[in-house]
Amino acid sequence: MTIATFHDLSGASVYITGGGSGIGASLTDGFLAQGAKVAFVGRSDASDFVDEMEEKHGRRPHFMQCDITDTAHLKETIAEASRLNGPVTRLVNNAANDKRHDPMSVDEDFWDWMMAINLKAYFFACQAAIPGMIEAGGGSIVNFSSISYMMGNAGYPLYTAANSGINGMTRSLAREYGPSRVRVNALAPGWVLTQKQKDMWVTEEGLAAHLERQCLKEPLDPDDIIGGTLFLASDISKAMTGQALVIDGGVVVTG
Repeated sequence: MTIATFHDLSGASVYITGGGSGIGASLTDGFLAQGAKVAFVGRSDASDFVDEMEEKHGRRPHFMQCDITDTAHLKETIAEASRLNGPVTRLVNNAANDKRHDPMSVDEDFWDWMMAINLKAYFFACQAAIPGMIEAGGGSIVNFSSISYMMGNAGYPLYTAANSGINGMTRSLAREYGPSRVRVNALAPGWVLTQKQKDMWVTEEGLAAHLERQCLKEPLDPDDIIGGTLFLASDISKAMTGQALVIDGGVVVTG
């Protein structure tokens, strides 16, 4: 897959949540290919993936095992990444959980967990990274959302609520920190066929129905999200903030 070169990302300090699997792994790969210094967190051990990236790029991304619902630990990992690579100037909030659930079966514990992983962690990662960005003279935050809330999908109302919340939070933070040259944008992928999606949710009938709604009739691959993320992280998009970039093969329309 051909990816454009974003020269300002070479040497940039990048931090990615969930950067060892799915879309996040493709993003780690994509930023390393630009010459960025990448730190990422994930719940599961990513040693094999780190070895793979070092062999491919000649540089080793810095992996920190972390449950992003542990706010104190999440902040510690951003501080560690900043000590190692310089102040984080590109933050990618990617990690999420689209666990299906019946609205009538939701209790407070499940509500709190879904909000913690899908919205709360995004806010506190931003809170931890923004001071360093301001000190560095600016930065870019990319908050991953989803088209699911735009479609009004059934089956995971807490996930779609968090997605919509990410969009609102993104706009407000963009307004708040724009004067300090910190840009904050959202990226809303469509149905990207990660291994997790294939293992848990993809059916032949469901995929066919979704492709029928797409303008482009090919399933989305994690690598399809790299270019848009790099664009938002790069100074190429320096006049763009408070926006939501949709990469979904043409399911929803914006504007």
